[in-house]
Amino acid sequence: MADRLTIARPYAKAAFAAARADSRLTPWSEALSAAAQAVTDARVKPLIGSPKFTAAQLAQFVSEIAGAGLDDNGKRFIGMLADNKRLGYLPEISRLFDQLKDEAEGTVDVHVTSAAPMAASEQSALVASLEKRFGRKVRVHAEVDASLIAGALVRAGDLVIDGSLKSRLERMAYELTA
Repeated sequence: MADRLTIARPYAKAAFAAARADSRLTPWSEALSAAAQAVTDARVKPLIGSPKFTAAQLAQFVSEIAGAGLDDNGKRFIGMLADNKRLGYLPEISRLFDQLKDEAEGTVDVHVTSAAPMAASEQSALVASLEKRFGRKVRVHAEVDASLIAGALVRAGDLVIDGSLKSRLERMAYELTA
């Protein structure tokens, strides 16, 4: 069976092209996210493959949940997914759509894990530094992990900057025993 992302990618690209042509990237993103949450809900999931519901009924149901963010093109898109039995791929489609949207808008998501909560001034300095490095707008997602002891771990896509004391101690321990 083909990988779910491989199946979802052309749909995400098509949705992105339609949303970009209408200058409605944000509304489409929000609507696809809502639709993706709906199809993963435990109460809705069994309906997706059920023979009791037609593709048109499922498309209308998901479109109503997605909300006003979907224009007529969006509703046709959801209908096409339902006709092709691809509504279950909405989470992947939504995630890929958001990646395309971020790339087009010049935004990058950065996940920062620090040993202690970061002060607002520290976070803004980090954002400024990362924006300079990436040449893009940075959206920070911060979390705390006391096991790092001190410092922080920064992840942006494939880039990992590990400035934690825990990793330094682990490297020293490795070098001393090697």
